Amino acid sequence: MSEKFIDLRSDTITRPSEAMRKAMYEAEVGDDVFQEDPSVNKLQEYAAELLGKEAALFVASGVMGNQVCLNVLTNPGDEVICERDSHIFNYESGSPAALSGIQLSPVDGKSGVITPGQVEPFIRPASAYYMPRTKVIEVENTHNRAGGTIHPLDNIAALGKLAKKYNLFYHLDGARIWNASVASGIPVKDYAEHFDTISCCLSKGLGAPVGSIIAGTKEFIKEAFRVRKAWGGGMRQVGIIASAGLYALKNNIERLEEDHRKAKILAETISELSSLEINMDAVQTNILIFRPVKMKIEQAIAACKEKGLLISVGKIDSLRAITHLDVSFAETEKACKIIREVFK
Repeated sequence: MSEKFIDLRSDTITRPSEAMRKAMYEAEVGDDVFQEDPSVNKLQEYAAELLGKEAALFVASGVMGNQVCLNVLTNPGDEVICERDSHIFNYESGSPAALSGIQLSPVDGKSGVITPGQVEPFIRPASAYYMPRTKVIEVENTHNRAGGTIHPLDNIAALGKLAKKYNLFYHLDGARIWNASVASGIPVKDYAEHFDTISCCLSKGLGAPVGSIIAGTKEFIKEAFRVRKAWGGGMRQVGIIASAGLYALKNNIERLEEDHRKAKILAETISELSSLEINMDAVQTNILIFRPVKMKIEQAIAACKEKGLLISVGKIDSLRAITHLDVSFAETEKACKIIREVFK
């Protein structure tokens, strides 16, 4: 996309910095399918330690991360309970059914959060042979479609207890768990300890060009390694991009606080305009979901683009803007000016 645009469509559009590119250029590589790529091994070991898990595995994308985890945790015919607006239910191309033969049971949450009281009635009776078997409870933190909201740690712990009560697995889609940690001040380990498995992205706010990490027990990762290979994810001398992920984890987590401040600046401008609606309570990290009162979504996106601002669809009736490291504070202020002009 041309440099003239301020691109707030997603934090996935970030490009490697000069220092990250240098790390990629200097990466020592080997054959990762033989588990002999030193850069991949360093990334996996570092990520496992950061997340407080026994082992970790580098995968090509966030979707692959979630789907490998769900595949290993389930058998065909099983069911996964998730929040209705979750990424795995809305944005992963029907992969649970297509790849693993499992179905999702969506629960209506509030700001992306589902409670034990809501989830428990959806757990199938173990004696009901004619029903799908409930196997996994899944949560997303931060929650994309809810506007980057943070899942409260006490509710995460309570859902974990519910999973144990019914002998279920517990999976975290932590694509933006780094944002949740920085905004809340809660270490990533403290979130991750409640889950059997976790998937987290390196290519969103952290600025790496490719890849995600999944983590869990050594036994889980051994099977996940097999599934990754079966799905075409054995990428040989992949240390070139794994080194970017390691650089991102070591250098780009704390700076996410800047993106959160940029989002608040934008949100304050949006909240001042009577032609736009935004829930300021949901503005917790770097994602904004807001609704034009009179203008159609496609019309709003086109009008912003004409003035040099790129935003995207949030839900059917809403817009989305995501702040990230490739948009400066000055550009954020310019984006505010464009929003005022378009929605005045």
